Amino acid sequence: MTFRENANIGSGRASRGGGGGGRGGLAVGGGLGALVLALVVMLFGGDPGQVLGGGQEQAPQAENVDLADCQTGADANRSVDCRMQATMVSLEDYWTAVLPDAEPTSAILFSGSVQTQCGNATSDVGPFYCPLDRRIYLDTTFFNQLQGQLGADGGNFSQMYVLAHEYGHHIQNYTGALQYSQQDPRGPESGAVRVELQADCFAGAWAGNASRTQDEQGQLLLEELSREDIESALSAASAVGDDSIQEQMQGQVTPHTWSHGSSEQRMGWFMRGYESADPNQCDTLNVASVDDYQG
Repeated sequence: MTFRENANIGSGRASRGGGGGGRGGLAVGGGLGALVLALVVMLFGGDPGQVLGGGQEQAPQAENVDLADCQTGADANRSVDCRMQATMVSLEDYWTAVLPDAEPTSAILFSGSVQTQCGNATSDVGPFYCPLDRRIYLDTTFFNQLQGQLGADGGNFSQMYVLAHEYGHHIQNYTGALQYSQQDPRGPESGAVRVELQADCFAGAWAGNASRTQDEQGQLLLEELSREDIESALSAASAVGDDSIQEQMQGQVTPHTWSHGSSEQRMGWFMRGYESADPNQCDTLNVASVDDYQG
């Protein structure tokens, strides 16, 4: 997806955060990379629950630095940091129109590790949303892993999908849906899977409206999505499916441990959101089965 070169992205709620030290407990909502780390822990005899949704101790906040060089759509097309800032402008414009009472979130881009109110997080956890401080955290080097290790195509829209998914968790924090990921954390029909698939569907609903989102001056932010853009998002959704990651890392698929959904389900719910362009079509919590993603 291409940003219009003259679009104003300076208002995007994204910044660069300083690093933190050590590892702390996490109370995170749906980090795409957290499953990778949890599987590694499980394979070496540890408890993946210690990685996904641990303690909730407070941590001092790192100083955040505005992305002052990110001002136009042209900047977003050349730089991943600026692309994340521009995507935040689009996401905020869309979700503010859908849910005017929901406060916008912000994205902290970091390197190595970061301190959050959910604890200290390292890059191993991947992108995640902290419900305690209501922020998204993302080490953009994750996109290298997403493409190189996990097999996504590396296109710009695959990166934007990741951020849109995490913004979806912020919306779930507002609606109350996010809590079900902790109450029912494992299994193919679990609350955790349903929460993750709803975030995928929310990302799709935004994508279906993205070319109509505007900057602060009321100018369109984005060109129309191409088929290549959608395929890029789907490649990322497929790459972070539980079954795909488990097959790659442990050589077998164990659905009773799933927390994010299969590759097919993640792609299916993204497309349901995209094709309907309606977040009301994303009620994964109440469908009889998470396989019911076709309208």
